[in-house]
Amino acid sequence: MRQGFPVARRGMVIGLLGGSFDPAHEGHVHITREALKRMALDQIWWLVTPGNPLKARQPAPLADRLARARALMRHPRVKITALEAGLGTRTTADTLDRLRALYPGVTFVWLMGADNLVQFHRWDRWRDILRSVPVGVLARPGSGVAARLSVAARAFRVHRTQRGETLRGRKPPVWAFVNLPMNDASSTEIRARGGWGRGG
Repeated sequence: MRQGFPVARRGMVIGLLGGSFDPAHEGHVHITREALKRMALDQIWWLVTPGNPLKARQPAPLADRLARARALMRHPRVKITALEAGLGTRTTADTLDRLRALYPGVTFVWLMGADNLVQFHRWDRWRDILRSVPVGVLARPGSGVAARLSVAARAFRVHRTQRGETLRGRKPPVWAFVNLPMNDASSTEIRARGGWGRGG
């Protein structure tokens, strides 16, 4: 395995939570801990992205975002990574292709907030993502109805399972919408309040 990449054994089920984490906040920590409990995951890897192709505004420097994430998210089964920078991938679909090749025998579960499911159909090769790995959608404030009525949810409605823990033993395409106690922390609002900046 490449230097700096997490170690995973064959048979493990690992959740992947991707995003700019600009900045990481208690909402990220909350959904991560809930996903560990509710989806029978062995580990969760945060994929702190170099940038977001869907956003015009580019995030704070990667090193700053990684440092903040590592200071905030402390759990023995959660790994904070810059895997996409190491792999040189720009899209989630390409990242998943590379990780599945690098970690044979490991099952990856893509994790995302319900707010991302609303616009998931704008992601590159979004159908390929749903067909390649199980997907766990975690409830976020104000996004439940829109997420359930989204293009992706309707297109893959027959593949929805009602319980997050069943993702572990199912072959894709399969996805679950997981209800959980809400935390309304938002990276956008933190930036708007001036609570985050380069090195801040």
